Parts: sequence; structure tokens; C-alpha cells
Amino acid sequence: MVMASQPTAQAAHKSAFDAIDPPDTELYLDCIHCGFCLPACPTYRILGNELDSPRGRIYLIRAVSEGKIGISDNFVKHMKLCLVCRACETACPSGVQFGHLMESARGQVKRNYTYPPAERRLREFILYNFTDADRLTWLLRGLRLYQKSGLQALVRASGLLTLFGRLGEMEGLMPSIPDLSLRHALPEMTPAIGPKRGRVGLLAGCVQSVLFPGVNLATARVLAENGYEVVAPNTQGCCGSLLIHEGERERGKAFARKTIEIFERAEIDTVVVNAAGCGSAMKAYGDLLHGDPQYATRAAIFGNKVKDISQVLAAAPINGKLGSVPLKVTYHEPCHLVHGQRVRSEPRTLIRSIPDSQFIEMKESDVCCGSAGIYNLIHPAEARQMLERKLDRIAESGAEVVVSGNPGCLIQLDVGMKRRGMKVRVAHPVELLAWAYDAGAGNPDG
Repeated sequence: MVMASQPTAQAAHKSAFDAIDPPDTELYLDCIHCGFCLPACPTYRILGNELDSPRGRIYLIRAVSEGKIGISDNFVKHMKLCLVCRACETACPSGVQFGHLMESARGQVKRNYTYPPAERRLREFILYNFTDADRLTWLLRGLRLYQKSGLQALVRASGLLTLFGRLGEMEGLMPSIPDLSLRHALPEMTPAIGPKRGRVGLLAGCVQSVLFPGVNLATARVLAENGYEVVAPNTQGCCGSLLIHEGERERGKAFARKTIEIFERAEIDTVVVNAAGCGSAMKAYGDLLHGDPQYATRAAIFGNKVKDISQVLAAAPINGKLGSVPLKVTYHEPCHLVHGQRVRSEPRTLIRSIPDSQFIEMKESDVCCGSAGIYNLIHPAEARQMLERKLDRIAESGAEVVVSGNPGCLIQLDVGMKRRGMKVRVAHPVELLAWAYDAGAGNPDG
């Protein structure tokens, strides 16, 4: 990958960007303005505005870099509306690294622009709580009581949520809160079963460990069944992906350094990630920390060790006895897995390995569902349009289960289908394998 660089000498004296990680001139000059990115861009699809396309956003970034415009309300508006889904990178014939451009631009916005007070407080609240599993757990305890007491059903039936604006919209996106004690059920060490293939580290994740502890347990179990010793350090925390995505680059770098240190001490061969957004960010630690003399080399080495769970499992025949799971299954591709990591075939290979399951290819499987980090909380109307289109495609498939390898996608899809009354189960691909192992052991649909 091209490393971030300083602007050219010609542009440096007049750029409206500061000198800290500005968007790389070479990256935006790679754009040949062909327009192939436009039909691939979800925001351009729904808004129809050139400035809400990758090409338009590159134009704006270049204009700011060359001092033609400043970091204005209009510039920030179009940067915010981007999902950073990176579908444009897949479509681009010139290989423009749009994700890196956007993350750098958002870093500039963070330092050189003041959001309106309400939005600033909302962003700070989300990023403060969602990047720390302990804080997120405490927050969700109250919300779980709200759900389990029946108060949520009463409030929703009353129609009162319409009076609370953005807060009411956020409540509508609330997933079912699991038993929060399960977060601590993941053992720090899971021994390999049978001949040992390797020793891997498992990123537990912030949202994943709290809202989807079963995914982490299934990941460790399936890896062990396939001969991997699994280390899940209990000192690990946030990988920084959400912060990097939102332009909080310095805080993201701090989390990246800590993550590198923790897994270095674990002495593992591979770092396994079951959350697409986390994996995409961690693979790019070398770019993120390229200017850090203490971490640049370590970050590059670390990034090369990171693999999505589907990559690890699909690299060799599945071990153990898989039982029958007679379900119709379709697959929604997380943006940061298919476009960020270029992992496309491996999850499908795993799904097709499940005995008696029927894999149904979804139309537009690689189009964003509208979750995109905190996008659905900041831009609920646009996210809702994208979600409805995705739900249409799931319904067309006739599937009984839709699988996806990212917690944000799982939440978005589950909430949307429940709101629509769709009887479709949502799961992570690794959970399908765990169900098959359960069925093979005489415990169907474990």
C-alpha cells in the first residue's frame, strides 16, 4: 500500500489541511475521473449527487489540499455522508485507495472543524462507550433491564418515541441485549483438539464480546476443532478501528500500539479476527503507524499476521464430524471484508461445507447494509434506505438464515428484519459451523 505522505511543496503553503497526516496527494492524483465508482457507491445511488460519490469527494479533498476551498460546512457534510464502505476501490480501474484518503480527510475534520454541539456530544458518547467493553457493558445493563421488564414494548406501542427525535431513532436500532455475563465466558486459552495446526490469537472485540459473545465462543470452539490452540488475552481492548474510521486517528493509534504489544506477548502465529471492520483496520496498522519509529516495523509485521476467521478455516479441509444443518442460507458480505480485505470466496466455502444446508446467492450481496460503524446512528434516514434495499434482497432469496461476518451488520440486519416482521435468523458464518459440530455430536441447532 502507498504510505501517507506530505502534500507537494507547491500545495503545502496554501493547503487548508494541516501537516498531521494530510490526505496523500499521490492517492487522489491516481483518480482518472472515469466514473466507474459512481454506480458502486451507496450514497450516490440514493442521493444522486456527484459530490456524494467517490469522484466528487476526491474533487473536494483535492480542492482543500490545493487551498481552493476550506474545511467548510459543505465539505464536512459530504465527508460525513460517506460510508467508507470502499466499494469504490473494488470498482476502480486505477486502484485508488479511497479508504485511506477518507480516513485522513476525516482526521483533518476532527482537528480543524467544530461539529454542532448536539452532534459533537452524540459522537463523543458513542465513541467513548463503544470502544471500551467495560463501559459498554455498564451502559447495556440498563438497556437490558429496559427490554426485559417489558418497558420497551410499552414505550414502543405508545408511540412516544416519535417525540424524542434522534434518541427515538437510536432506540429503534437497539438489538436484543444478551446475558452480559457471557462476555467473560471466553477462556483465555482453548487447547487444540487432535493434531495441532498452530497457535493463534483471537481478538475478542468491544461490541463483539458484549453483544455477540456466542460468536467468540463459536470461533474458539471451531478453531480448536480444527487443531488450533486459541489464545484470547484477557488484557486486550479496543483495536481502534471505529476511531480510525471516524477520524480519531491519534486515539486509534494508541489502541493499535496496545493491541500490537498484547499479541506480541502472546507469541502466536496468526491473529484471528471475526469482525470485518476490526480485521480491515488491523491489517492496515503498518500504514497507520508508518511514521512511528518504535512501531512502524512491528505494525507491518503484525498486520501481515492478521487473518479473518474465514481465511484461516478455508485454508485447509474442515476437521471433525459435521452434522446436518438443513437450512436455506444466504450471505451478506461485510464491506470491510469484501472491499477492505478482498475476502470474498472463503466465507462461501465455509457455508457450502455445512452438510444439507442450501446456499442461496443473494443479489447485491456486496452492497452496504447501512450500518458502517456509527453511520446508522448519525445518518439514520440514509442508512434506513440502504437497509430496506438489503432486506428486499434477503426476502427475494427465500433464505431462512442470513449470515455475515461483522457485528454492525448483524445488528443492522436483525433489527431491520424484526421491524419488518421477517422470520429470518441472523448468524455469523462461524456459528453455522458450530451448529454443524453440535449436530454431529447429537445436539442439533446448539
